[in-house]
Amino acid sequence: MRWTGRQVFVMILLSMVVSSLLTFTLISSGQASPTMPVAAQANGNGTLPKAAAKLNEAYQIVKGKFIDQVSDDKLIEGAIKGMIGSLDDPYTDYMDPESAQQLQSMLNSTFQGIGAEVTLKNNRVTIVSPYKGSPAEKAGLLPNDQILSVNGESLDGLDLNKAVQKIRGPKGTKAVLKVMRPGVSEPFTVECIRDDIPIETVYSKTIEKDGKKLGVLEIAQFSAETADHFGKELKKLEDQHIDGLIVDVRGNPGGYVEAVRQIGEMLIPNKGVIVRVAYGDKSKPEEVIKSTLDKPKPYPIDVLIDGGSASASEILAGAMRESGGYKLVGENSFGKGTVQATVEMQDKSLIKLTIAKWLTPKGTWIHKKGIAPDETVKEPDYFKVTQLPQDQVLKRDMNSADVKNLQMILTGLKLGPVRTDGYFDEKTEAAIKSFQASKKLTPTGQVDKATANALQEAIVAVLKDPANDVQLQKAADVLVQQLKK
Repeated sequence: MRWTGRQVFVMILLSMVVSSLLTFTLISSGQASPTMPVAAQANGNGTLPKAAAKLNEAYQIVKGKFIDQVSDDKLIEGAIKGMIGSLDDPYTDYMDPESAQQLQSMLNSTFQGIGAEVTLKNNRVTIVSPYKGSPAEKAGLLPNDQILSVNGESLDGLDLNKAVQKIRGPKGTKAVLKVMRPGVSEPFTVECIRDDIPIETVYSKTIEKDGKKLGVLEIAQFSAETADHFGKELKKLEDQHIDGLIVDVRGNPGGYVEAVRQIGEMLIPNKGVIVRVAYGDKSKPEEVIKSTLDKPKPYPIDVLIDGGSASASEILAGAMRESGGYKLVGENSFGKGTVQATVEMQDKSLIKLTIAKWLTPKGTWIHKKGIAPDETVKEPDYFKVTQLPQDQVLKRDMNSADVKNLQMILTGLKLGPVRTDGYFDEKTEAAIKSFQASKKLTPTGQVDKATANALQEAIVAVLKDPANDVQLQKAADVLVQQLKK
């Protein structure tokens, strides 16, 4: 298979990003031959197949007999979208010139939006992962949340590009999302204030565990500068004489595989395999990307993953375990194992097409399955809380999903015990009064807007405390156990 066009990038794409920030993974790059139009290669010998005559026949029938006049552009755009849609692949897509221009601006500008990566799953816009520090994360959106509507407009039936355009918007504007969450019986409303999306991708800190100093490097996504930042933060931690390292890719939706390769070369010893790429064109050999590092680090390492760890994150996790011998801790990853190429057409429209799949070093294809951790640890239910309603007062004898969410927050704040079935009883009211008194709010026992905001601020502080992060603490325990051997 030979790809041509003005530009060809081979990518691992986690689909479109609501934040207006597209992340993709560059497997290889280069200028495609500009001498032959993309369409001329439909059957591999430079000519269109005879079956294309049927398409032309349909075009002539519609142009000649349809009751209303219809433009050539509309018919051709519809035909291309139908062709792409027939492939039944959520990662293959067509972007008209307008959508393609938006994509280019995403890759080269400062972006504004809610900050979540989405895909189409069962024909619904589904969160892959919110970005760290984004409005989506602050609003409590989680992987696998389904966005049903935006500001009252249903997303049902829209392709991903059109849905994303409705979710995006200028900084400071409001996006009111109707969301369905697995395990929650009723849809709920989440309000996001669109903002500039954070561009920092690497965060570091140290934690103490049983007298050992452990470094934590969190990778929010794999951008062009991530590996460089990772290397600098790693050196800072090593200068502090850490006893072990936790690499945290929870909630990381992916990015450039080049960044994964560079990070792998800092961590994966013995020149181990980082990733294998198997192309649909059987005449092209499997591409194997290897580390150049000889010796392992002088301290133990493990990796944190969860359901929001996707694509490039899964490449790193798979390589760390299979080529590095390092443990994975957390929950099963997302499961995105295909490779896309985008081809720019002559009118500046783009076709994004799945052309290959990537495999772990031992040849496992994790697509739609994800990677299972060595140590499975689930966060408490209160890590899944959502925004409390701003337009409704929660009070005694109410029974709803909002009350159940409130009770999970109270449990996380250790204001209990309270029931957790969604019925606002006497104990729930007493817990609210206790919280209000501690915050110098009028102890009404009802959750008005002021109380709701105070509760959300309090639970966010709990969620950000490393001591409450049971997955992080388990990863630390695993390192300490290795240090004792």
